[in-house]
Amino acid sequence: MKRVLLALTGTIAGLVALLSFKVQTETQATILPSASGTGGATAAPGNVNGTSTAPSGGTTATPAPTSAAPAATVVTLDGAAVRTRYGTVQVEVQMKGGAIASVSFLQLTGRDRQSQEINAHAGPILLQETLTVQSAKVSTVSGATYTSDGYRQSLQSALDQAAK
Repeated sequence: MKRVLLALTGTIAGLVALLSFKVQTETQATILPSASGTGGATAAPGNVNGTSTAPSGGTTATPAPTSAAPAATVVTLDGAAVRTRYGTVQVEVQMKGGAIASVSFLQLTGRDRQSQEINAHAGPILLQETLTVQSAKVSTVSGATYTSDGYRQSLQSALDQAAK
């Protein structure tokens, strides 16, 4: 009898705790920043909410050359547009002196609201990690496997162009 009362009390306490749990919803930003060491352009809002857009036309400011050393040339390369199960991913990479100076999205589409939210979360992480590792060997963002794979493919195609 004591075991039954204990089990019943535990079940009721668990249900009360579960039912009193409140989920907070947060609206994700729909504009993804580009990752850049010196500041950069932002991806057009259409890139997140399911439409393909052309480059936003933003540029990254380059520091003025000093008289001691000439300024390195900035080369802009567009990666391949990679179609994933949930949308298209395409990046633009700016190379300076053989290093990745900045990277931004030309396309980061999502077919549904959940894909858009995932991309809004994963996009900045992928961009920042690219600047850190200076290659396409970035880690997969948890919950954004398709976006991460498409990103790596597009980034690698841009870096392959730089090697030519």
